[in-house]
Amino acid sequence: MANHKSALKRIRNSETKRLRNRHQHKTTRNAMKKLLETTAKKDAGEMFPGVMSMIDKLAKRNIIHNNKAANLKSNMAKHVTSL
Repeated sequence: MANHKSALKRIRNSETKRLRNRHQHKTTRNAMKKLLETTAKKDAGEMFPGVMSMIDKLAKRNIIHNNKAANLKSNMAKHVTSL
């Protein structure tokens, strides 16, 4: 267990950040899943910018790697254009 005040604070902060990152990642995954399940081009077109933004934010905050974000965005774009 931690012996210093600063280490205890770091543990608290890390846990808070971990939960926030987990929530954001899960929310984004759900949005991507919803977009991929969409068959209507109009609905997909409306959802697309929001999902792209969510993926970009995850990459910016280092929750996911930049290359993974690029691959996800590419797959989403392919899906939307194929409708």
